[in-house]
Amino acid sequence: MKTAKPLNIIFAGTPEFAAISLQALIQSPHNIMAVYTQPDRPAGRGRKLTASPVKELALKHNIPVFQPLTLRDEEEQKKLASLNADLMVVVAYGLILPKAVLTAPKLGCINVHASLLPRWRGAAPIQRAILAGDVKTGVTIMQMDEGLDTGAMLYKVECPIHPVDTSETLHDRLAILGGEALLHTLEHLPELKPESQESANATYAHKIKKEEAQLDLDSSAEELARKVRAFNPWPVVFYELKKKDPAMPLKYDMKPIIRVWEAIALTNEENKKLGTIFSSPEGLDMTTQKGILRILKLQLPGGSVVSATDFYNGYASMFDLEKLT
Repeated sequence: MKTAKPLNIIFAGTPEFAAISLQALIQSPHNIMAVYTQPDRPAGRGRKLTASPVKELALKHNIPVFQPLTLRDEEEQKKLASLNADLMVVVAYGLILPKAVLTAPKLGCINVHASLLPRWRGAAPIQRAILAGDVKTGVTIMQMDEGLDTGAMLYKVECPIHPVDTSETLHDRLAILGGEALLHTLEHLPELKPESQESANATYAHKIKKEEAQLDLDSSAEELARKVRAFNPWPVVFYELKKKDPAMPLKYDMKPIIRVWEAIALTNEENKKLGTIFSSPEGLDMTTQKGILRILKLQLPGGSVVSATDFYNGYASMFDLEKLT
């Protein structure tokens, strides 16, 4: 059994991940009555007010856009209810939906979530999956309730996490998968049987904080390599290099902070002090609590991302870096 007719849908979402699902809906037979997205925010060096990717896409297709600061306001709830939608689709919207909103559409609200629930409920499922060393993740389409990603599951589809995946590459695959899973769910909505989540197996994906990106040498090389991949492209793992001479000023008042964009873990050990950084033909190797972290690409403040070998050739005289013999 399939959906007998196109649905009248309210779409709520904000970032690029959500825009991919919105694009899939636009290309479908369903009618998008309105789009809800976060208010424009300052962005870039000029801090200019910038529309979300979802808003930009909606305006391009002449879809009405609403940007309330909150949906707890009764007037906003009445405005949404007056649309008389069949269904509300929510993808990384960023606002809490109160019960009055959840129950306003005839068929309620469904959510596109970037994990295999109940694993990784919450704000950062993609990064947390990579950090934890998960070998697979996926997309779950669920009915929304008043809990945080606790609703009954309608459809799940798996996606492998490759050893070289960053949050960016995994995000892009899951975004496309999310749009496909959403259309499949809408097509088969009348025949899908909601499945309750096993809350005992739930894990929570806390929001990423910048300070988490500091490179901690008490971790193993494998854990640090996963952190580099999980925090690429944001907030990017960082580490403070030691000057060869503490009294030596650096060129252009450069702060001795590097951002690590690419690294791999080596199982071999070096008989060197923890945190020693030395050059190898392939990159910069760092001794960790367990194993060697080989840094392949890095960046100095205000500079471009460069290979670790190019960095060594240009800056070895300034920092406490050893040559592997």
